[in-house]
Amino acid sequence: MGALAQKFMEEYAVPGLSIAIALHGQLVWEEGFGFADKANGERLTPAHLFRIASVSKPVTSVAVHSLIEQGKVKADDLVFGPGGVLESDFGTSAREFEQGLTVHHLLTHTGGGWTNDGSDPMFHNPEFAHHELIAWTLENQPMKSAPGEHFAYSNFGYCILGRAVEKLSGQPYETFVRENILSKCDVREMRIGGNTLAERFPNEVVYVGNKGSNPYGMKVRRMDSHGGWLAKASDLVRLAMHVDGFETTPNILQAATVKSMTTPTGANPSYASGWSVNKAPNWWHGGSIPGTTSILVRTASGLCWAALANARADGIDLALDQLMWRIAKAVPSWKA
Repeated sequence: MGALAQKFMEEYAVPGLSIAIALHGQLVWEEGFGFADKANGERLTPAHLFRIASVSKPVTSVAVHSLIEQGKVKADDLVFGPGGVLESDFGTSAREFEQGLTVHHLLTHTGGGWTNDGSDPMFHNPEFAHHELIAWTLENQPMKSAPGEHFAYSNFGYCILGRAVEKLSGQPYETFVRENILSKCDVREMRIGGNTLAERFPNEVVYVGNKGSNPYGMKVRRMDSHGGWLAKASDLVRLAMHVDGFETTPNILQAATVKSMTTPTGANPSYASGWSVNKAPNWWHGGSIPGTTSILVRTASGLCWAALANARADGIDLALDQLMWRIAKAVPSWKA
């Protein structure tokens, strides 16, 4: 297993790789390889924190579904306009498409616009805070199609969900998630990351850019609910174990809620609410930003695993997924 990890790191020029695997609710393997900070010779341990990029989306989905269970919102509640969760908080006149946008549309990336491409609002206007960014986008980047018709992966949609969590809970997004979700999973150190190297948290790795990319040139803190969390690999595994739908670990969501959260839409049978899914059924999510590659997986056979790297390279996303399956299958009794 270690040899597989080392080969992967050499092939994709990864300084540090952290892996955690659980089976039937018990952590069975946790290891760090390489360097947290190669320039200064700091070895990586399982205690190091990494940016997890879009693996933040399952975290936000769990938070929203917990609010649904509490009766504070329904999946088909409108987001903007009269009676909407956010109503006119962002100064929007609620155009025709925006008037029909629901919480479920945002969870499933079927909102009708704001796609993860060159026009992604989350990577423009870096001087804007959340409120300014959302207000500007609603005014200047109208949705391209009616909600519910098409799947379009949207970081901005999950940014809006973060603001909905704040409105519904009366707490900052990070505070609500840490106190009401992560603490119930015995996860204590996850937090929203900083933007610059100077804002590196204790025990956080150093990220390495490739092909001229700058891992410290993004507004990671503004990416909170779609891509801003820091975590250890074991933190993510513990979260997954507590929403995996199995009885081996007490789930923090009801069985019906977990089923709803992991049921795909007609627009994309491979994506549910913050989780990629298949018919096995396996659930997972990957993440990738300059300097970071991440993956979190829950398998139908009772395994949960996470892998975090402090570098990104061409083809590394698929390779990291394949690496983890090879590692899991190296132990036949795990029945991966």
